[in-house]
Amino acid sequence: MTKFLSTAVVVTVALLASACVSTVEQKENMLIAAGFQVKVADTPDKIAALTALPPHKFQMKNQGGQVVYLYADPTICKCLYFGTASAFQAYQQMAFDQRLADQKLMTATMMQDTQWNYWGAWGPWY
Repeated sequence: MTKFLSTAVVVTVALLASACVSTVEQKENMLIAAGFQVKVADTPDKIAALTALPPHKFQMKNQGGQVVYLYADPTICKCLYFGTASAFQAYQQMAFDQRLADQKLMTATMMQDTQWNYWGAWGPWY
């Protein structure tokens, strides 16, 4: 049991470490796939406006009577993602699906541990 737990901890830490590296990039890929538009901060005024927003967090703004979602990335692409409510909803669904897939992968990985042999106590299945 201790070997199983230590293997599970190692797998979890490895998955989380790799997730931290690519989380922002993965999020930005999903934003584009969900229908967000990208504006590059290519002037001093745009850079100042971009850095005034919280980095890598969503902001909801009202623009011309319509809700717009903003996501500022001053570190990787130095750009601003913006989208409609439907684009934000599509992003949320993709993020949920990705978290679910990640959890299933982690569970499957932990269950493949060769030292985990509790089925023997249940007898043959055939």
